[in-house]
Amino acid sequence: MNALTMPSGVQTMSSREIAELTGKEHKNVIRDIRVMLDALADGSDLSHVIETKDARGYTSGFQLPKRECLILVSGYDVHLRAKIIDRWQELEARKRSDPMQLLNDPAAMRGLLLTYSEKVLAQQEQIETMTPKVEAFNRLAVADGSLCITDAAKALQMPPRKLFDWLHRHHWIYRRHGTSWLGYSSKTQAGYLEHKVTTVTGPDGVDRVREQVRVTPAGLAKLGEALGVQQELVA
Repeated sequence: MNALTMPSGVQTMSSREIAELTGKEHKNVIRDIRVMLDALADGSDLSHVIETKDARGYTSGFQLPKRECLILVSGYDVHLRAKIIDRWQELEARKRSDPMQLLNDPAAMRGLLLTYSEKVLAQQEQIETMTPKVEAFNRLAVADGSLCITDAAKALQMPPRKLFDWLHRHHWIYRRHGTSWLGYSSKTQAGYLEHKVTTVTGPDGVDRVREQVRVTPAGLAKLGEALGVQQELVA
């Protein structure tokens, strides 16, 4: 990525260009930026520092305004600082000139097009990655049948104990002393939970009737969304 003027009017320089100008590896520049941002976290306005990510959610680079860029390279040797300062002077001189001249600057136009093309491709890849998951949740929401909470936890790929705890803390289920888990009426009315009467044979051979709370397909889809489940669920 090359230098950009953001919609806010703040001019920035990319971490990739900093790496190219200083001859450092891009991953090391990103590491230096993170250290700097941690140090500046208290008392500094970092709203113009832009972190870009790829479709997997990993950091692909940063866009730094002049202040943060110069702070970053203040720890570099004088020759590297000089390269960055010279580049900023070039960028600021270009900004003061007629903006229409940008159309006649092939290098600048190429940089802008590449930057926004990368963002569009990253967003498209993210959409394509999420599409099967969205379709899977939609299939779950209209599927037939329901699951006990233990089986619902398996479908959500989490330990049953954690799902029980989450449902209890978020007012999906409750229990009175000596009773089985029951669903809150707000969740049963919403179609997320249902109750089924089952017969359980005890150790003494006596059949006992128990009411069991179960998660409906719509409830499973809602839980997947609420819990931020990343795995694709197939109905």
